[in-house]
Amino acid sequence: MSSVGVAPLLATVAAAVSEAIERVRPELAGADPVVRRSDRADFQSNAALPLAKKYGLKPGDLAGELAEQLTAEGSTAPVAAAVPSGPGFLNITLTDSVVWSRIADRLADPRLGIAEAAAGQRIVIDYSAPNVAKEMHVGHLRTTIIGDSLARVLGFLGADIVRANHLGDWGTQFGMLIQYIDEHPDQPWRTDDLADGSSVSALDSLYKAARAAFDADPAFADRSRARVVALQNGDEPTVASWNEIVAESEKAFGAIYDRLGVLLTPEDYTGESFYNPLLADTVTELLDKGVAIHSDGAVVIASDTVTGPDGDPAVLMARKSDGGYGYDSTDLATIRYRITELSADRLLYVTDSRQALHFQLVFEAARRAGWLTDTVTVDHVAYGTILGPDGKPFKTRAGGTVRLMDLLDDAVAAARAVVADKNPDLPADQLDAIAEQAGIGAVKYADLSTSRVKDYTFDPQRMTAFGGNTGVYLQYAHARMCSILRRAGEPLAVTVDTTATIEPAERALALTLDDYGTVVTDVATTLEPHRLAGYLYELARAFTTFYDTCPVIGAPEPTRSNRLAVCQLAARTLAHGLGLLGIAAPARL
Repeated sequence: MSSVGVAPLLATVAAAVSEAIERVRPELAGADPVVRRSDRADFQSNAALPLAKKYGLKPGDLAGELAEQLTAEGSTAPVAAAVPSGPGFLNITLTDSVVWSRIADRLADPRLGIAEAAAGQRIVIDYSAPNVAKEMHVGHLRTTIIGDSLARVLGFLGADIVRANHLGDWGTQFGMLIQYIDEHPDQPWRTDDLADGSSVSALDSLYKAARAAFDADPAFADRSRARVVALQNGDEPTVASWNEIVAESEKAFGAIYDRLGVLLTPEDYTGESFYNPLLADTVTELLDKGVAIHSDGAVVIASDTVTGPDGDPAVLMARKSDGGYGYDSTDLATIRYRITELSADRLLYVTDSRQALHFQLVFEAARRAGWLTDTVTVDHVAYGTILGPDGKPFKTRAGGTVRLMDLLDDAVAAARAVVADKNPDLPADQLDAIAEQAGIGAVKYADLSTSRVKDYTFDPQRMTAFGGNTGVYLQYAHARMCSILRRAGEPLAVTVDTTATIEPAERALALTLDDYGTVVTDVATTLEPHRLAGYLYELARAFTTFYDTCPVIGAPEPTRSNRLAVCQLAARTLAHGLGLLGIAAPARL
């Protein structure tokens, strides 16, 4: 069952309507059944309207013919009622038995009935991308959270995921930093030498001091440039210092990733330095294919499709006039490597929307070079900005960049206050553990419940509220589901009676649960995790209505078993969906 999945009820209804169309009007075979969920019935088909208009029929008459066919004696369609409405709509209500059957089928499947729709694809996801020797800050939050969620969704659907953490670990700044460290051996920066704080924080401070010295002291600037050359030429002491700086930085990145609960590991780190040996060959190939040209000593790629403000073609700098390579060069070598060496079928670049033009030019160049073909898809997964309470990009009070760890601390502190208010007798260690899950989950959900292309305001108090569309609300809903199951005496092995009647709140929850697989595959296609977040919120709301109107523990059989089955499936679905967003689903909250 797991390999092919359980057909969604929407697909079942669509197939039934398609069959009915073919039976009543054979000449219309293959027409779109135009089926969607409805607030007036289980589903609604609007097929009669466009078909009637196209073929000169009366929409109401055609809808009536379809209704008769769907409910005719001997029909195999699992339809209890099909009622024409309005100018030609068809409101469709399914039989109780087919709704219960879907609950049973999904509950019996370890994958909740969801097929591995992305099996056979190799997908490279470029996300997070912090800079070595610099603190991770608020600007790294969205790329890390969105990229991690897409990796989880696409991986669950069977894709072979390559998580590519493109570290900024190469360039002039490292010659400057290494030279400054050598000249100031009394300033500690290694983890073992620090009394408190992180090594990357110390390195960040040293870099700022090196930058100031570079700008103020021409002699130091010359020594730094010489150190860059030494690094590029493989000078052993310089490379050893660089390796140590990278290793210390990766420890700090790992602490952030562990706290966020994302999938990135050191095995996923591929720094800009990795591509350095590939830059010259990449530029040579671009020149040989006529994609790049020489211009004033540099090598550039002029766009065929994009012009700048002056009306001239937008340009990528494949190689600088001094013979050096920059950001454009590295990204061209990177996309070439990922397609030709990693055999990627799909490439996702999760970066902020300000880089849209850059990636448009990189993708265009890759197509012209023949690397990016019709068999490979590529997307710039752009996202908006995190705003502060003043509606402007989030900054510290002094106007500086907010450290990512500080931001997470604020969210966890806000969650701790909320959880403590709800559970005043909770031991401190349990309170801390729950607050950590709730706070980190709140940060992720606030991000992922917002359309990624939009900006959103970082407000720890609002995002950790138990009420409203928050991660904490969803975690609480899951905990409540688990509480019911515990009181019923887990582990439970319930049997679903498909002949039982179904109450309106049961039906609404069951139909919502049946939508899960459709939503997950939709996220894989659109690359919009907020669709999954929105679905989970609607699922929690549907469960709340069910919980308020349908007694579970004290209900007679078979109602009790059926409702426990619904609770089990709801708990599994909500936990699984939160897991795809990278959010914990605690059994108690």
